Amino acid sequence: MTGIVWSAQNTCEEHRRIGRLGTHERHRWPWIQTDARPFQNDPQMNASSPTPQTPALSLVFPAFNEAENLPPLLDSAISIGVGLELDFEIVIVDDGSRDRSAELLTEATRRDPRIRAVHHAANQGYGAALRSGLREARGELVFFSDADLQFDLAEIRHLLEYASDFDIVAGYRAPRRDPWIRRAIAAFWGGLVGVLFDLPVRDIDCAFKVFRREVLDAIPIESIGAFVNTEILARARAAGFAIKQVPVTHRRRQSGRQSGAHPRVILRAIVELSQLYGELHGDLHSDLRKPLGRLRRPTVRSREIGERRHSARRNKPRSMDPLGTSR
Repeated sequence: MTGIVWSAQNTCEEHRRIGRLGTHERHRWPWIQTDARPFQNDPQMNASSPTPQTPALSLVFPAFNEAENLPPLLDSAISIGVGLELDFEIVIVDDGSRDRSAELLTEATRRDPRIRAVHHAANQGYGAALRSGLREARGELVFFSDADLQFDLAEIRHLLEYASDFDIVAGYRAPRRDPWIRRAIAAFWGGLVGVLFDLPVRDIDCAFKVFRREVLDAIPIESIGAFVNTEILARARAAGFAIKQVPVTHRRRQSGRQSGAHPRVILRAIVELSQLYGELHGDLHSDLRKPLGRLRRPTVRSREIGERRHSARRNKPRSMDPLGTSR
């Protein structure tokens, strides 16, 4: 398998960072940890040079043949980042595009040091692209979305309102502007995932999520296909991390092609689902005697992180939310 595989045992040591947030960011985002961890590049991907300071927020976008969408995407992401008034970076993963995506990203990184590009030599799949982007991201909060302009990036503010109280804030499309066949497949898939992994998420594959750094440090990501969203949330759920769901606006794709409903993509997702189910439930044969949804106990490392976060929430004093309004 190509791409990146994280280990819950050694990831935290690998991601020990340098640098601190500025005074303004600590005041506006008092709940963001200011200790930073250095990033180690994976030899299988080629990324633009990182800036020395750790940002408060990383905006990650996997892209494949999205040359028409990249210029407006970057303009929107920069505008939103500036409006949030914090240090941010934009990480775009070009997953072996055959159009002008690589050329456009090279030009963009030269113009703006806040933009960083990861280039895959060949197409590896949506999960592999997202995994590379999340691995490259250095922010204390990591947001990801798709590069197809089907979401309003300004609505990241709605997610950040809950990031002080939840480990993951997941958007759900309300309503979903996709063809009926995609909506039908998504409904079946969501029901199946909910039963197998005890994961009551309304829109499992919605590409509009915010993660706290400790979530990504604690869980491995192995999927290389469309199953990646399910894998991340299922592992996070098993590890005890808290998930908040927030409605977000969804728009029809204006350019480019969707591939999520392709039979090959669906087949790969089913294979990866069965592998993760077997892993989280231990021995598959003996597990047939157990009720569905009873996951294996989380690893010691991920459980400690989850318990520490929830304890901190219970004991924290009344504070300000990330948008500066009183709780």
